[in-house]
Amino acid sequence: MATVIDFNCDLGESFGSWKLGLDEEVIKYVTSVNVATGFHAGDPDVMASTVKISEELGIGIGAQPGYPDLVGFGRRDIDMTPSEIVNAVTYQMGALAAFTSDKKLQHLKPHGAMYNKAVRDPAQAAAIVKAGLDFEPSMIQLVLAGSQWEKVAREAGARVARECFADRAVTPDGALAPRSQPNAVLHDINEVIDRSLRLAIEGRVTAVDGTNIDFVADSICLHGDNPGAVELAAALRQAFEKEGLQIRPMREFIP
Repeated sequence: MATVIDFNCDLGESFGSWKLGLDEEVIKYVTSVNVATGFHAGDPDVMASTVKISEELGIGIGAQPGYPDLVGFGRRDIDMTPSEIVNAVTYQMGALAAFTSDKKLQHLKPHGAMYNKAVRDPAQAAAIVKAGLDFEPSMIQLVLAGSQWEKVAREAGARVARECFADRAVTPDGALAPRSQPNAVLHDINEVIDRSLRLAIEGRVTAVDGTNIDFVADSICLHGDNPGAVELAAALRQAFEKEGLQIRPMREFIP
């Protein structure tokens, strides 16, 4: 049984006059944030304000780089070479780190299509891992639990945290169900809570085909752009604490 868990959320996804999510409310309930770094969402002003409030609250700050795809919100696959991935991820980490008080990041977690491709493509995973290690060897790399990506990161000597999702369905092989499929994103509070508690306590989850698979989490993610994200975040935080779980930033317990 897990006794400590990190609770992370994607934030800072607004840019210019376009606003997405209720970041100022959701952030009160999480312990780590994945901040959009400008390629798929976010802009310098949003990055600066998200970092500021995160530091004030003692929340772990991570970069969430994505493909250069503002129109598609980084959810469209883009064919990039490993060196292009390394450079794109490095560029985006550097942009966000510049706004932090110590010029460092707690973790790295790619966004959308870049994340999903790393799960199924070891070459992409290796490029992301290399970018993170070159940037800061002690920085945590947040990867999908049980994936090839996790194996690549561990073999490279990265500091790894395993991630599971509170509000996303998974396939029998542990990958995230494509958003194009029905019920890929979960909205029912009770279902999200039950699923998250089982992930945190038992390290198990029910896949889309009804099978139960091992899915051990160091950090559980809730999407900030999910309708009802504030209500879900508050309910999840309360449920975790009621079960006696310690909710702490991943930097405090990931070796």
